[in-house]
Amino acid sequence: MLAKFPGRCARCQSPIRTGDEINGAGGTSTAWVHADCGTELALPGLGTPQPATSSGPSGKTAGRARAPKPAMVAPEGATFVYTDGACSGNPGPGGWAWAIDRDRFASGSERPSTNQRMEIRAALEAVTALPGPLVVVSDSTYVVNCFRDQWWEGWLRRGWTTSAKKPVANRDLWEPLVTAVRERGDVAFQWVKGHSGHEMNDLVDELAVAASLIRD
Repeated sequence: MLAKFPGRCARCQSPIRTGDEINGAGGTSTAWVHADCGTELALPGLGTPQPATSSGPSGKTAGRARAPKPAMVAPEGATFVYTDGACSGNPGPGGWAWAIDRDRFASGSERPSTNQRMEIRAALEAVTALPGPLVVVSDSTYVVNCFRDQWWEGWLRRGWTTSAKKPVANRDLWEPLVTAVRERGDVAFQWVKGHSGHEMNDLVDELAVAASLIRD
């Protein structure tokens, strides 16, 4: 679900901004945590944990009893590309970035934008720019779970509406990304915990933030 009011994450203690992806902290507590700070299970793939609960495409929390689906299998010979989005305010000036390493990367900006738009845009830019088998590594459950849990299949069946019969948010970015991934057939998505000291995740975060600060 998306935060309606600002607050502070009960797990990492960093601010929760209006519009951020959040989950309940669990138990009888009314506290909230970032979606990427939820309860974690070790899954194959990157060797990093993936959230056990996440917000579904309709904006409803999946619930603690619902086990996550296995991580997507990396295509043979895949290049790992790391993506991230940033936004100063939500909405506000946004930035996106992807990087394979410190020598191969790209970034850009959008004004105004949102955190989620920039996360999708980063993945879209990577998938459309890079040939060959890919693993897109993102710290956004919004992006990763769309493909891991195949939310997009329901969107297509319902004519780009959610299970709550509302238009899919950010369709202008989701539609070309889903189309590109379906047509290629050689793209997988993997989750990495954000702000956890992962070198490449930190790099694309820095690039995205820098892009969001560039004034036209």
